[in-house]
Amino acid sequence: MEKRQSGPGTSLVGERPRRRLRVLRRVLVASATGTAAVGGALMLLPEEPPRTSPPPAPGPRVQAPASVTTGVPAALPDLALLIGDRENHLRTHPQDARAWAVLGAAYVERGRRTADAANYPKAERALRASLEVTGGKNPEALEGLAALANARRDFRAAREWGEQARGLAPKRWTAYAVLIDAYTGLGDYKATGKTLEKLTGLRAGAAARPAVMARASAVYRDRGWREDAAAQLSDAAAAARTAAEQADYLTRSGQLAWERGDRKEALRHFEAAVRVDPDQRDALAGQGRVLAALGRTPEAVTAYQAALTKQPCPQYALELGELYESLSLEQAAQVQYDLLRARVEREEAGGVDEELLLGRFEADHGDAQEAVQRLRAEWERQPGIEVADALGWALHRVGDDQEALDFARIATDKAHGGGVRSALYSFHLGMIERELELDGPARRHLQDALRINPYFSPLRVPVARAALAHLGEPPDEGVPED
Repeated sequence: MEKRQSGPGTSLVGERPRRRLRVLRRVLVASATGTAAVGGALMLLPEEPPRTSPPPAPGPRVQAPASVTTGVPAALPDLALLIGDRENHLRTHPQDARAWAVLGAAYVERGRRTADAANYPKAERALRASLEVTGGKNPEALEGLAALANARRDFRAAREWGEQARGLAPKRWTAYAVLIDAYTGLGDYKATGKTLEKLTGLRAGAAARPAVMARASAVYRDRGWREDAAAQLSDAAAAARTAAEQADYLTRSGQLAWERGDRKEALRHFEAAVRVDPDQRDALAGQGRVLAALGRTPEAVTAYQAALTKQPCPQYALELGELYESLSLEQAAQVQYDLLRARVEREEAGGVDEELLLGRFEADHGDAQEAVQRLRAEWERQPGIEVADALGWALHRVGDDQEALDFARIATDKAHGGGVRSALYSFHLGMIERELELDGPARRHLQDALRINPYFSPLRVPVARAALAHLGEPPDEGVPED
């Protein structure tokens, strides 16, 4: 039975006109005499093509801005309409600070949903234009910049932007939401807990409560309170107001079920998410993981390929490559690893920090020494438990097991914030201890990895089982004599 602290688990539920091109040109020229940020951002807006039919119905344009400015997942078609609408509006209203902030937030959300980091520089220019118009006193734009930094895995910048936003508007719940992500990425779990307490004490409106519950769930998951995390997500999905929002919470529920090795429950959540929102590619990739664990390999490959077609996320390519490798399909695996490298280059061009993913990849499939160098630098910048685990494993791969043990223990020690029940982290710790001839702890942690999720990796589960077989049963030392 999991040991759980008291406290969490309580549900948070209950409580334009058409313009001719010559007019557009005059507007753009006039804007050049204004601020540099606004003028530079306007130059990015595509020319508006002549319309031959009425504009789309305004429904999503009303709904989508409310989503992207409050951290709630938005549907991709709604985002496309919103972005087009705000771009058109800003051609004739270049001093509309809120429109710039909404446009920037929409770019961030589209980049997150599509794994296309080309959206992020556009987002940054729009959000900075919003700040320029208001002289920096704009919590909505500051929160957008914090969300952008989180999406880029630049958690220090996210913390700075988020704290500025909170200082300007301490009762806006969205500032606390982005700060939770930033503090978690920096490994500051004490600040994460305090920020969650403040967030839940704000009594956000009904529309925001599902998103607040989802944030709470993520914190509970990191503390090892899996039942509480699952309960919060279940309530969030039930209270969600849009299909995209509900699909996002169903996907997260599937990920929690997968982490505890419940394949059927995970698959049920992932399939429900795709039914609700076919653009939910994280759920398709989740189906790939589960179907592989169920031995339905052709279906797993199909699910991964479908996810990669619309959202070519480097993590998906790594997982599919490892699935191919577990099947001894080395050439197919290499195709995915090459795709991973290409996608990482595109992500980095958009300002995304992919050092953690590259470090993990190099440790197992490339240059382990390079992995150590990358991950040491990442640890200096952003010492979260994910980085601690990856650095510990990379050090093990180059033979430095004593230092590796220190980092592996950080990743799994609740005193350092490592309360998350991760089969991968336990596997890494057990393998490092085995190399150091710490047979008892190694046996315990390898067993724990397989107990947490017996299917956590098609490559690593066989290694864990073989290592346990080699360690054998613990020695029977009998009853000590007086």
